[in-house]
Amino acid sequence: MAVKSSSKNRRKAQPHALHKPRGVIHPRVQAVGPEHFAVVCVDCAKARSRMMVADFYGRVLLEPTTVEHNRSDFEAALKSVREAMAQHRIQDAIVVVERTGRYHGPAQRAFRQAGFEVRIVHPFTTKQYRLPADPGNKTDDTDLSAIHRAAVNGFGLLEPEPDPIYVQLQLLARHRHDLVRTRVALQQRMLEHLQSFMPGYSNCVGDVFGSPVVLWVARNLGSAAAIVQADVAGLSQQVRQAGLRVYRSTLEKIVAWARSAPPAEEPVSLHHRIFLELDADQIRKAQSIQAIESDLAGLLAQTPYVLLLGIVGINVVSAAQFAGEMGPIERYPNARAITGRAGLYPARYQSDQVDRRDGALVRNANHDLRHTILMIADNLIKCNDYFKVLAAGWRLKGKDARSIRVQAAGRFSRIGYQMVAGRMTFQHPCARQRDSILDKLIRFSLEHSIAPDQLFRNLDAAVAQLPRAAYREEAAALAEELAPVPKLRGTGPRLLETILPAILAKLEVNLVESPESGEADPTE
Repeated sequence: MAVKSSSKNRRKAQPHALHKPRGVIHPRVQAVGPEHFAVVCVDCAKARSRMMVADFYGRVLLEPTTVEHNRSDFEAALKSVREAMAQHRIQDAIVVVERTGRYHGPAQRAFRQAGFEVRIVHPFTTKQYRLPADPGNKTDDTDLSAIHRAAVNGFGLLEPEPDPIYVQLQLLARHRHDLVRTRVALQQRMLEHLQSFMPGYSNCVGDVFGSPVVLWVARNLGSAAAIVQADVAGLSQQVRQAGLRVYRSTLEKIVAWARSAPPAEEPVSLHHRIFLELDADQIRKAQSIQAIESDLAGLLAQTPYVLLLGIVGINVVSAAQFAGEMGPIERYPNARAITGRAGLYPARYQSDQVDRRDGALVRNANHDLRHTILMIADNLIKCNDYFKVLAAGWRLKGKDARSIRVQAAGRFSRIGYQMVAGRMTFQHPCARQRDSILDKLIRFSLEHSIAPDQLFRNLDAAVAQLPRAAYREEAAALAEELAPVPKLRGTGPRLLETILPAILAKLEVNLVESPESGEADPTE
């Protein structure tokens, strides 16, 4: 007897649909008639595009023509399209452009600015509609025919209007990611040259790039002989003159290595020179990364994704990267739309009695969004007690590391959707002991030396995203920042004294100053 699966484990059946929701055009075709509905197909290249106009039935109204990507050619193309539509009494039309990296942008913007509805077709879709009709014959004109077939079958998709804040978040977050990877590659090359002129130095001190003193010695002394000559006392004096703080034990390790260091690889001076040039490059990258992270904090504070900072294990950078890849949360009807776009579900192959449900993750997905969600899942498994317990339970059930990552990513997607879409600090076990959102922004700003006026604007924008129910908790955290307790933040406390009272006022908290007692200060 077959055992029925519980309702908890059964997924809700999805309605069978032949068309993509954002690609449906048939109601408009029915309204005007197929012979009065036109599809303008555009196959883009880097410097020019191929264009064709046909009605819904596929009758060609304007033969394929080449359009150079310049103002005059676009104006001529628009004029010829309008003339063809008038001649054949076309009452409604869409423009379908094949996505080609960023090279389809000029054609897309030209038709959009002219008042046409522009839709996008994926190159994979074009290929699938070309192969049955023209196998082994790939030309621009056969691609145009395939674009037409895709559009009339609901695969020419509407793209939402870009939101400037999310566009900036995405560009900056991706640029930062590239800079981080480039900087890591530079540091690996530096370690190779460091091993040549100071062999074994990186092993004796641990992380070379984690200690300013260790890196300073490699830059300025550059050999074991120079370190032995300076000895611990000389090293200590030089490092302090450079404005660095150091423990004597660190210098003793460095000198001990220098006294037993093996011979360096020749030419030592050339290896040291390349090391310094790479070092200067990685320093510039680090400065650019810090500037980008400061900009990300300002943009994140203007979006509801700033609420995710309340979850332990999510910082400003990861929240900003997630916001940039997601875009406005209003574009997602539910949390499953997030995991669906990111491709966080297994591929399935079913034919007759064969049904392989648990394949690898689907290949066609938004890989940038997938990477961001999985990165956040890794951080939550390491830093968030709730996700730590979940991961431990999944391991006991025999699940491998990849499955645990995906399950944690799906859990975060559901929690994040509820928080951002509901504009609330979600009362979930993972956020039971939640972090202060404003306090995280303040600490991040002080670490990145963000200017006071920009910090105030960031906090002001973040307060506007907070639900009123969170005001009391956030105010309590900010009040602690104003408490007269010594803090190791340099000018941080004095800076906050000028900013936080105004933010507390926005949180509907009135600061009451205690009256002076008139007694002399016992510390004076």
